[in-house]
Amino acid sequence: MSQLRRAKTWEISESENESDSEIRQTVSKDDEQTTQAKISPVIAQAKDVQAGCSTVVPVPLPDSETQDVKVKDTLSLPSTSVPGTPSPRKRRRRTKEEIDADEQNAEAKRKAREKIRKERAQEKENKRQEQQARKEAAERLKSYRPENCLKFLTVCIDTALLQDERCDILLETLYAMEWKSIIEKHHLTHTITWKRELPQGEDKPSPVLEEQILMVLTLNEFLDMVVSIKHIQEKDIGEVAVDSLFRQLSEYLNSNGEKVVTLVVIGPNPSSWTLWSGQHGDQTLRSQMGVEYIDIEEALVFLQLYKNTSVIFLEGWQHLIDHVCAVTKALSKRPFKQMTEKDYLPFCLEGSWASGVRVEKDGTGLGQVWSRQIQQLNRVSPAVAAGITSAFPSPQLLLQAYRDLDSDDKRKRLMADLEVKSGDKERRVGPNISSRVYRFFTSPNPHLVLD
Repeated sequence: MSQLRRAKTWEISESENESDSEIRQTVSKDDEQTTQAKISPVIAQAKDVQAGCSTVVPVPLPDSETQDVKVKDTLSLPSTSVPGTPSPRKRRRRTKEEIDADEQNAEAKRKAREKIRKERAQEKENKRQEQQARKEAAERLKSYRPENCLKFLTVCIDTALLQDERCDILLETLYAMEWKSIIEKHHLTHTITWKRELPQGEDKPSPVLEEQILMVLTLNEFLDMVVSIKHIQEKDIGEVAVDSLFRQLSEYLNSNGEKVVTLVVIGPNPSSWTLWSGQHGDQTLRSQMGVEYIDIEEALVFLQLYKNTSVIFLEGWQHLIDHVCAVTKALSKRPFKQMTEKDYLPFCLEGSWASGVRVEKDGTGLGQVWSRQIQQLNRVSPAVAAGITSAFPSPQLLLQAYRDLDSDDKRKRLMADLEVKSGDKERRVGPNISSRVYRFFTSPNPHLVLD
C-alpha cells in the first residue's frame, strides 16, 4: 500500500501538462458533483412533503460521507406539520342598551371636550382682555403725565378781559408756549378758567372744568368790592348795587360751592399802600367813599372766612401772565399726582422695597407693619416700637385697652412703664411717648401737632 501511495503522489507532482488553475477547476467540479449527489435525496424528500406526503423515509448516508456533507448551515427542512386555520366565530350582535350606553359615553366625551375647549377659549379671551386693560391703563397713565397733560388743557378767558389792551400779551404768551386758549363768555365776569379733555376710556364726561378760577380786578374794582363788603357788615344790604362785582361773586359761589375763586388785583400790596398813597396824594384812598386801611383788612378776612376766597396783589400784567402760567403747569401735574399718590400707608407696600414691608395674603408681615407704624412718630426707635408691639400686638388691642380705662390720665400713661431692651440696657417707654401715641390714635383732629 505504501508503494501505491507514493506512486500516486509522484504522478501528481510530475504532471507538467496541467497547471494549478486547471487542478483547482477539476477539484471544484468533483466537489459539486459529490454535493449534488448527496443533496438530491434531500430535495426529493422536500418535494414529497409539499405534495402531501405524511411520512418521510430518510435516506441513510454512510458515516464517512455524513461528516463531509455540509451545506453551509443555510438549508433546513421545512416543517412537516401544517397547522390548521381556526374557523371564525360568529359575531354577537350588540343589544340596544349597549348601543345606547356607547352613544351616551361618546356624547359625554364630546361634551367634555367641548367644555374644555370653551374654557380654554374663555381663559384666552380673559387673558386678552386683561392685557388690553393693562395696555389702556398704561396709555391712560402716560397721557396724564404733565408734559402730555398740557396738551389736553385749555385756558378759557372771559370776553370782559379783552377790554384791556394788555390782554393781548397774555394771548401771545399762551400761543408762544403752544397751549390751547379760547375766548368765551363766562357766568362770572373778569375770570380765567381751565378746561381739561379726558383721554379715551374714562367714565366721566369730557371736558371737565377745573375748580380753580382767577378773577382779575383793577384796583378801583377791588375798592368797590371793599365798599360792598363794608355795607354788608353794617347790615346795609340795600346799599349794595345789583351789578356790583361782589354780588356777582356771592351769587356764583352760592350756586357753585365746589369752585375755588382767587381774586387777582392789579395794584400794589396793602402793606405798601401808605407809601403808595403818599406818592400819589393823600386823597387817593379816602376818595373811594371813605375807604380806610382797616376796611381793606376786614374785607380780606371776610372773603377768606365766609367766601373761601383769597386775594393776591400783582404789580402788573406781566406778573399776572407769570401767575397764569404757573397755575396752568400746576393743574397739568395734578392728575398724575392724584394717580400716583393713592391712599395707602407708606410703610405698607404691595411689593418688596427697602423701606417697606411686604404683607402676604395670609397676613404674614402685619406685625412688622404695626411696628413700622409706631416708628413713624418722632423719637420712637425700633426698640421702643418693639416694646409697644410686644405688649399690644395689634392696633385694635391698643384701642381696646384705651377704652377699658376710665380717665384720660390713665390712658396717656398706659405705656409709660413698658420695658424697652436696647442691647444690654433696659429702660421704660416714658410718659412723653405714651402720651403722643395716645393722641395719635384717639384725636379727631387730623392737623393736630403731636410734639
